[in-house]
Amino acid sequence: MSGWLRYFALNAQVRTGLSAAVLIWAIVAAAAAVGGLIFLLIALFVWLAQLYGALIAAVALGCAFVLIALIALAVALMTRRSNMQRAQLELAARSSNWFDPRLMTVGVQIAQQIGWRRVISLVGAGLLAAGVAREWSNRGASAADEDEAASEG
Repeated sequence: MSGWLRYFALNAQVRTGLSAAVLIWAIVAAAAAVGGLIFLLIALFVWLAQLYGALIAAVALGCAFVLIALIALAVALMTRRSNMQRAQLELAARSSNWFDPRLMTVGVQIAQQIGWRRVISLVGAGLLAAGVAREWSNRGASAADEDEAASEG
């Protein structure tokens, strides 16, 4: 995932705490709650129809589904909280002050003093130098990998 896309995804996760695991556990909780309600209603019907017999089994099944729903809800809430904390930590590690308004103001003032054409030329030269340095570092890393492969073989 690209840097900006990951940044926006982490910001959304910090605000909502949603992830695939949270949604799955919420669906499990909802399904168990519906199942519990159905079994409790069947138990009520059976109890009203005949005062004893199948009632104990129906109540036991209803209570089991309600217990599953409560456990799934608790797990979903814990997962949500841990997702929010993890995303906050990752955002804190990735945070940069490049978009700080004070820094941007200083950058604009420096660019106006030097001149926009010179600044654009300097930025272009910097990007070119960064690209060349990246190519050279990748070339050195691939040569080192080939040397390791040759020594192992």
